[in-house]
Amino acid sequence: MGIPQAMDFLKDRAIFVRDSLHKSQTITENMVAILGSFDHRLSALETAMRPTQIKTHSIRRAHENIDKTLKAAEVILTHFELSRKAEATILRGPHEDLESYLGAIDQLRSIVSFFSNFKNMKNTDTVLNHANNSLSKAISKLEDEFRNLLTNYSKPVESDRLFDCMPNSMKPSATGQQGEGGGKGHSESQKNALAKPVTPLTLIPPRVLPLLHDLALQMVQAGHQQQLFRVYRDTRAAVLEQSLRKLGVERLSKDDVQKMQWEVLEAKIGNWVQFMRISVKLLFSGEKKICDQIFEEIESLRSQCFAEVTANSVAMLLSFGEAVAKSKRSPEKLFVLLDMYEIMRELQSEIETIFESKACMEMRDTALSLTKRLAQTAQETFGDFEEAVEKDATKTTVLDGTVHPLTSYVINYVKFLFDYQLVLKQLFQEHDAGDPEEQLASITTRTMHALQNNLDGKSKQYKDPALTQLFLMNNIHYIVRSVRRSEAKEMLGDDWVQIHRRIVQQHANQYKRISWAKILQCLTVQGANSSSGGGESNSGVSRASIKDRFKTFNIQFDELHQRQSQWTVPDSELRESLRLAVAEVLLPAYRSFLKRFGPMIENGKNPQKYIKYSPERLEQMLGEFFESKTWNEQKR
Repeated sequence: MGIPQAMDFLKDRAIFVRDSLHKSQTITENMVAILGSFDHRLSALETAMRPTQIKTHSIRRAHENIDKTLKAAEVILTHFELSRKAEATILRGPHEDLESYLGAIDQLRSIVSFFSNFKNMKNTDTVLNHANNSLSKAISKLEDEFRNLLTNYSKPVESDRLFDCMPNSMKPSATGQQGEGGGKGHSESQKNALAKPVTPLTLIPPRVLPLLHDLALQMVQAGHQQQLFRVYRDTRAAVLEQSLRKLGVERLSKDDVQKMQWEVLEAKIGNWVQFMRISVKLLFSGEKKICDQIFEEIESLRSQCFAEVTANSVAMLLSFGEAVAKSKRSPEKLFVLLDMYEIMRELQSEIETIFESKACMEMRDTALSLTKRLAQTAQETFGDFEEAVEKDATKTTVLDGTVHPLTSYVINYVKFLFDYQLVLKQLFQEHDAGDPEEQLASITTRTMHALQNNLDGKSKQYKDPALTQLFLMNNIHYIVRSVRRSEAKEMLGDDWVQIHRRIVQQHANQYKRISWAKILQCLTVQGANSSSGGGESNSGVSRASIKDRFKTFNIQFDELHQRQSQWTVPDSELRESLRLAVAEVLLPAYRSFLKRFGPMIENGKNPQKYIKYSPERLEQMLGEFFESKTWNEQKR
């Protein structure tokens, strides 16, 4: 196609497009005109309908307001009716139906809350005042009910009932309270008995506790927290103190303790150990349980109430312990101090649990302080005892040479130490990093050494050196025998026992030498041969000399018999052994002398004047030595 033809084609197409655009614009203008007409008509119609719409909307809102007013009035009337019923229930009091009474109080609180939202409504203040007054009276009756219920079911616990809750081995015996005097009271069987659980004590019937809890909750919600606290504290504290007095607990000061005779104080300490165990395991733990149940969900009161209820009773118990721990130290107090320390250690974890709250911190600290004070005093008493044994200056002299009271006292003391060895080792571990067994062995060894030193001093009081040796022999033998029969042997060892047995033998030998050497010299004639005869001079020895020897022997033996038959060797085996040792030396020498020189006297005038004893009679009389014919044998 040529260029002129193409140009014509494009021109025709441009004309066509222009005509199409012109038609589209015309149609658009026509549609705009039509829509404008509709808008004008709708606006006119809306203007015509507006009064009708306004009237219809007002009618609908009026109906809605009427419905709301009717419903509000119905709610108000319902609350008035509920208020009337609640007041009627409250007027009847809580005795008939406590649950309904508590429900009525809740209802009144709800009514007060409801009308508090209508303060702009006419007479609302009057309604609120009336409801609040009713609520106040209801809570007042509730407080009375709580007090009456708590008082009626809070009774002091009789001591028999408390002991019935304890294991049989921890109940008072027919001869006195358990724990008096220490010693064998700490056998393994009793240790095992202490591990047995106690029977829980019911202080308030379980069915009453939920009622008291509900009453307490209502009083707290009503803002009567302080009234509740005072009622509970005063009631339960008084009952707890009465229970302790019935048990026998006394409030004693340091001066009271100091003035007591030892036997009285010892008995009271034995009782105190029982009182502590019963108080913590039964009374205080029982108070904690009921306090936790009554004040459940009331954290602000629970711990404070328990602390206030128990404070005076705890102080009454612990003050006695403090008074004993601070009183003048003496050796006999060691074992009761250990009893007291042991019970405090035994109860420590329970005390920590029962008095766990911050409000009870002072009681926990006081109990812990007492435990430490008892331990310290016991430690100091150890030192006092060792020094007292070493320096004991009592003028008591055992005239017959038997076991000295100090010896038996110290040995019993050491035996008791081993009865208490578990608690002693515990005490040592708390206050020293060393081996507790070595410490106990060291204390025992030092005490024995101190005793021996003192006995050496006391032995010098005797004018007769033979009695000195007999006294030391008796006492060391008693120590050795007692150690061998006790647990102290394991601690001191076989070497200690063997060394001291040799010491006993040494004193026995010294006694024989001192007592019998001189008399044996009478039975020895220097230069005499073995032949004998009946002449004036036999073997170069004159009859007069032999008479003098027999006479001297008789006088010395009579003196020895008279004096030493008053002496005592309390141990039968040692006594027979000593007699035999003397007889083995004396009798052969006497028989030999009698055989050699007896005929010289027998052929003379009045032989019975010189040959007073036969060997058989001497042997019989030796059997009367060390029998304490004059003084009563002292008990070991």
